[in-house]
Amino acid sequence: MSARRGPRGERGSIAMFTVLLTPAVLLLAGLLVDGGLAIHARQRAADMAEQAARAGANEIDADVLRATGRPEIDPGRACAGAYDLLDAYGTEVTARSCLPGAEEVSVTVTITVRARLLGIVPGLGDFTMTSTASAHPETGETP
Repeated sequence: MSARRGPRGERGSIAMFTVLLTPAVLLLAGLLVDGGLAIHARQRAADMAEQAARAGANEIDADVLRATGRPEIDPGRACAGAYDLLDAYGTEVTARSCLPGAEEVSVTVTITVRARLLGIVPGLGDFTMTSTASAHPETGETP
């Protein structure tokens, strides 16, 4: 007795299905993994910018505070404080800028992330995330 075989026309159809479906599955996996990295990078850039702006806003000009009672930011020290904090992140920060004012410090941070799975596709290598945050000194007084 011989084993029954299916029709000859369907031989290898599973192999063809696998060959055609594998790239689509890998693309979806890449979108999932690298999309998650992009969301995390955006949140990380926002966090870095917020922390650096707060560090800059902490740099109060003591002479102006004693003379007027108003907290005024020292522009030179504000950017130095923000950059010192960003330097702690190392090479993760690829670009930064600081715009100090007497009442507010604004910091922009750019980070670059290498795509894990989609990096093999030409043109989809690294992606950058930029975030800007500002902070002002708080006196603790209610208006």
